[in-house]
Amino acid sequence: QVQLVESGGGLVQPGGSLRLSCTASGSIRSITAMGWYRQAPGKQRELVAQITTGAITTYPESVQGRFTLSRDNAKNTAYLQMNSLKADDTAVYYCYLDGRTIASPIRRFWGQGTQVTVSS
Repeated sequence: QVQLVESGGGLVQPGGSLRLSCTASGSIRSITAMGWYRQAPGKQRELVAQITTGAITTYPESVQGRFTLSRDNAKNTAYLQMNSLKADDTAVYYCYLDGRTIASPIRRFWGQGTQVTVSS
């Protein structure tokens, strides 16, 4: 089984920055992708960033140019740098990992979520 530990959320003013991290542990054989979804009250869950083993990144238009996803394969960790934050970025952010364990085909695993609040 794979566990994801997520951190870095908090309260920031509009225009501020936060850096989220997501670290995986467990019997990981390989990782094909990591990223974040976010969920705000009254809104649909939204994919905000994804990075593959080929270092291909994907962002929706709502965060393009403001969010940057990177990874450290040696540490099984992904980082989401969020700049120029807006009130609309307020949400719970959930990291995920697509990968294999020693005995399983590729599956998706989820972090516990971290609250990001952007307010003056």
